[in-house]
Amino acid sequence: MRIDRRQCLALMSASVIAGAHARTQETRRAADGRNIQLEVWRPSGKVTGRVHFSHGAASSPWKYSRLLEPLCAAGYEIWAPLHVDSTEHPLTAQFKGMASWAARLQDMQALSTMTESRYVAMGHSYGALVSLTLGGAKPSAPLEFANQLRDSRVSAAVALSPPGPIAGFVDAAAYSSLDVPALIQTGDRDIPLGLADARWQDHLVAYDAASANGSRYALVLEGVDHYFGSAICRPELPVPPQLSMLSSTVEIIKLFIGAHALGDGATALTARCKLGKRLALEGAVRLARK
Repeated sequence: MRIDRRQCLALMSASVIAGAHARTQETRRAADGRNIQLEVWRPSGKVTGRVHFSHGAASSPWKYSRLLEPLCAAGYEIWAPLHVDSTEHPLTAQFKGMASWAARLQDMQALSTMTESRYVAMGHSYGALVSLTLGGAKPSAPLEFANQLRDSRVSAAVALSPPGPIAGFVDAAAYSSLDVPALIQTGDRDIPLGLADARWQDHLVAYDAASANGSRYALVLEGVDHYFGSAICRPELPVPPQLSMLSSTVEIIKLFIGAHALGDGATALTARCKLGKRLALEGAVRLARK
């Protein structure tokens, strides 16, 4: 039997993950009647918290194993839908362009209704916009989601490389309504594609627009592009994965979640202290807070 590159990568990822915790595939029903395919990572020990993850455009959850596996090993249960814009989704031809936006929101809504507990909304690129939207941002809404974008169960948002302003869809004003703690990440080689005069700083518009309350963070990584090389979203790219920077990002994400999504107990206070020590305006890993 011949195994292609995609299958090989998937098998490698699954074997690494299986060593520490369980990864399963499950199905749920969306509001429009679609079956939602889910990847679920469950810790082998005590569950510290819950993360709902939204992948980048055309990608899929398994391509983020290098990001999600260490979070699961730290005790976080992770639920990640295969969105309809994924090249691996069987119905992708039926959801061209912005038709995927409502479907993505339906996917995340279905996940939210499965639990009574609060959770961290996390995503990359297109998925980062989803996570910020669940946390209070107000981009253009499908009719069925008018005034219903915010999910009250979201305790914090982690947005890796969220989009900058897109005419008619999202702008700085849309991001200014964010009302949960947020960690927003980009790299100084993270140049948006297909947009005239685009800059890597565009990914920080959400951070710049959010009000300052001591729980909004901007993480900028030197030399990092949109995919951490080939570490996330597009493992098929013929470039080395930027694993060291991804590891630094994961450590800061864990501290952020511990500091701002788990209440005000001793664990949260300790995490806030450690996170404060990581604040730096210069160097390869630059973390700002407002």
